Amino acid sequence: MIHTVTLNPSLDRTLTVPQFRYDEMVPASHHRLDWGGKGANVSRTLQALGAESIALGFAGGDTGRMLERGLRGLGITTDLVPLSGDTRTNTVIIESATGQYIKVNEAGPAVQPAEQAALLDRIHGYLHRGDPRHDLWVLAGSLPPGLPGSIYGDLIETVQASGARALLDASGEPLRQGCAAAPFLVKPNAAEAIEFAKAALPPDHPSWAEGDNLDDVQSLSLARPFLDSGVQLVALSLGAGGLLLASEQQAVRATLPPVEARNPVGAGDALLAALAWALERDLSLEEAARWGVAVGTAAARDEGVAVVARAEVQALYRQVMVHVVA
Repeated sequence: MIHTVTLNPSLDRTLTVPQFRYDEMVPASHHRLDWGGKGANVSRTLQALGAESIALGFAGGDTGRMLERGLRGLGITTDLVPLSGDTRTNTVIIESATGQYIKVNEAGPAVQPAEQAALLDRIHGYLHRGDPRHDLWVLAGSLPPGLPGSIYGDLIETVQASGARALLDASGEPLRQGCAAAPFLVKPNAAEAIEFAKAALPPDHPSWAEGDNLDDVQSLSLARPFLDSGVQLVALSLGAGGLLLASEQQAVRATLPPVEARNPVGAGDALLAALAWALERDLSLEEAARWGVAVGTAAARDEGVAVVARAEVQALYRQVMVHVVA
């Protein structure tokens, strides 16, 4: 079973406008609402791929109840701890003329100690059901107020002590402390990897470049600090530059010809879902990278957040190019 944990879920509202204009009313030509947060996005993409998951986390107030009903309406099993505060709403505004976007994220409701303890109790309960050695736990997203930066590290230690594998997608201090617990997989983007690697690489290192422009050597150098920390598999998301998937034994890079991105928000979550799907099926590194890029690209081409269509994924899969880096 794949479990996803979203500590700061959200309703993701996407508005499309003809053109950004300031200090005046701009009509939306299109709008949609997605049930989100990074872990929830992973569960939604897994559902589209035909894989089951259990979505855990927090949900508060009317917004939280709407989120939970929405996920269940998609056929996703949820187990969300109620909060006293309201679940946040994030807003994406896309300019149709250029494809550029603005994303505004709310901080989210504060989590009280009793609410945190209730979620940890539920996670422990799942870890003691049957044999967890084949289970995957996706820990993803920002932290709401009230939770310590060490929580991902603590959860990784708990999950992996049971024999399950933890997959981490975070940034900043939660990423640093999470990697100290040596998760099985970590999925940084280029900016997050550069920030993480600053302590290990000199400031004038050639990897200090835009993620889309990193060559294989530079990309591998950014993956190295994660591997040195004990992470077994690094999925370095490089935007239009594709994906570097690296272990101690092998590194591969998967790319696609340029495509038009309608909404890249959530594409990384879709990519992570594909990697979890591939790991559950014991696919090779090359195949996992191929599916990851195909699913992430399909999500970027859709108007929604982390929304994919299986037929489009399969068409893109046939176009992905994979080569061995090391």
